[in-house]
Amino acid sequence: MAMPRLRIPVCVETGVWFALKRRLTESPISPISPPNNWSRPVVRAVRPQVDGGRRPAKTTVGDYVTVEADAFVDGHESLVCDVRARHATSGKWTSHRMQPLLDDRWRGSFPVAETGLYRFSVRARIDEFATWRDDLKERSSAGQDLTVELRVGADIVERAAARARAGQRRMLELLAESLRSSRSGLHQTVSPELATWAPGTPVSETLAGVLFGDLLGSVMGDLADPDTGTTSEVYGAFADVAKARFSSWYELFPRSTAEGAARHGTFTDVRRRLDYVEQMGFDVLYLPPIHPIGTTARKGREGAPRARKDEPGSPWAIGSPAGGHTAIHPELGTLADFRSLVSDALARGIDVAIDLAFQASPDHPWVREHPEWFKHRPDGTIRYAENPPKRYEDIYPFDFESQDWSALWLALRDVVSFWVEQGVRIFRVDNPHTKPFAFWDWLISSIRAGSPEVIFLSEAFTRPRVMEQLARIGFTQSYTYFTWRTSKWELETYLAELTCTDKADYFRPNLWPNTPDILSEELQTGGRPAFMARLVLAATLSSSYGIYGPAFELQEHLPRSKGSEEYQRSEKYEIRSWDLESPANLSAFIGLVNKIRRDHEALQFNDRLHFHPTDNDQLIAYSKVREDPEGNDVVLTIVNLDHHHTQSGWVTVDLDVVGFSGGVPYTAHDLLSDARFTWTAGSNFVSLDPLVVPCHILALKQEDNPSAVTVGAS
Repeated sequence: MAMPRLRIPVCVETGVWFALKRRLTESPISPISPPNNWSRPVVRAVRPQVDGGRRPAKTTVGDYVTVEADAFVDGHESLVCDVRARHATSGKWTSHRMQPLLDDRWRGSFPVAETGLYRFSVRARIDEFATWRDDLKERSSAGQDLTVELRVGADIVERAAARARAGQRRMLELLAESLRSSRSGLHQTVSPELATWAPGTPVSETLAGVLFGDLLGSVMGDLADPDTGTTSEVYGAFADVAKARFSSWYELFPRSTAEGAARHGTFTDVRRRLDYVEQMGFDVLYLPPIHPIGTTARKGREGAPRARKDEPGSPWAIGSPAGGHTAIHPELGTLADFRSLVSDALARGIDVAIDLAFQASPDHPWVREHPEWFKHRPDGTIRYAENPPKRYEDIYPFDFESQDWSALWLALRDVVSFWVEQGVRIFRVDNPHTKPFAFWDWLISSIRAGSPEVIFLSEAFTRPRVMEQLARIGFTQSYTYFTWRTSKWELETYLAELTCTDKADYFRPNLWPNTPDILSEELQTGGRPAFMARLVLAATLSSSYGIYGPAFELQEHLPRSKGSEEYQRSEKYEIRSWDLESPANLSAFIGLVNKIRRDHEALQFNDRLHFHPTDNDQLIAYSKVREDPEGNDVVLTIVNLDHHHTQSGWVTVDLDVVGFSGGVPYTAHDLLSDARFTWTAGSNFVSLDPLVVPCHILALKQEDNPSAVTVGAS
């Protein structure tokens, strides 16, 4: 039923009108003058940008920053768009032409030559010449008289000549003269000097050949009238060293590296272990805290509340009378021994990373010297760390909001600076989400101001938004939820989120199948195939990954108790002796996987990860592509997610994504087994036995691949 129309009494309508009229008469609105500066093009939705441009995106030295933006103009004029970029220490902007995509989206890139902050913006200008040239082509096809239009073009070229360099100016003046004097239209022969603007084409000697040549179009685009342009806001991209993008991490406890006898290992023992680490192909050796360990409330074997006299305690209970965060545990050696380890490792291309655990044992010198840096209970005692129901009586957390917080922050920054001076360039940061964002923002910025090559890995297994914020404010790499993503759907969804959304602008995932704190249920129950499959997934899904060894390669899989992710006989609380000569050791397999990563540039990036359909949910297939003028590097990985049974199925490779033509067969070379298969367009059969090798890492190559085929974006 229709609602009755609300009627307003005439007296009310009249009263409102006269009141409004009186107000407008008594307080006239001042006329607004037209703007002095305005432009027609619109530039918006620039990417990459983080927090609306307030924070820089991430890139690495030797790479290109790919920039996209929406750029359009009212009417039908053509645009020319450029990325303008400069290093923050340079006052000179360089321009790099962008190419149109679809729906007014543009893409371009600029090279990254050195570490530090880069500034960039997008500029769109009306390309008067391109617009005229397109119209001219249509008029010519329709058989219209071009006499007047050629004179219009001459005017456009002359205006551009006034903005050109001397060499270009001469050619443009010749072109304008030819346009004005044309009597035979576009087929008129031009001078040999002018014909050089369309080199190598059959029509290079005609006016049409010059006008529609790529060289002239590029020159005129560069000379488009700057007064018709719109420039976006300026955004930032921070350039890290290449290892920030591509790295392979190996974690070990130095105290467990002694050969034979069950004694406390030293840095000398770790140096002997470098051959082993290098043979497996790792380029980052990460050491848990190397500082003196407190004795008060020291944890015993299996995390027992009290340690026996001979038990070493947890390395994360930092500090004793021997020193704090800038001291070396006496049984590991001296600071000189540590520097020798760093030097020997670097000679092999391996960076030594150390742990930043900003907390203290009750015996840390700062507890006595700066009690105000810690939280106190009402009875005056210092509050120890808790994560209910877990209690860490051997650890005191710092109070980052204490009355003396500024001095604490400076002291912690000095800790990082001290280790940078010792040659450390990579830090794994313990539980950064339990400290203020503002602290990390300040500390990382402070360190990078003098040492932009330093890398910070965030160990924060916490809420997604918190993990993302830590990456935004400057952490170079981040731990992820990979350990707990096991099904095909979980892996595809999660990795697509990390690599194909705007998170990729600032969040660099570092995938770990295990850590000293995490022995996943999958590794507890899946046997050797689970360790092999999880290694391949981590190493090929992400350009950075790591393992905690030797527990990983020796397939340590017994939990402390049923349902626990803690290791039985956890190395966090006792010294372990590892049999690296065991025939069960996966070190050779790991070394082969890491060699494949080094040999194939496609695996050193995340931006071209693409998942391909399979008809079996126990088989996951994905590719990475790196474009190269000599032939694209295409790697397809297929993993059997069932660790107990052979799984078979059909894999359909999206040929547009890998850049292959549909009518030509291609070779799939298994880099793990050296087997070769001939595949064709459509679906191809795969069978993987987990008791042999549960994975394929396939290098795809199409010998007759047409060079004109463009690889599609993931």
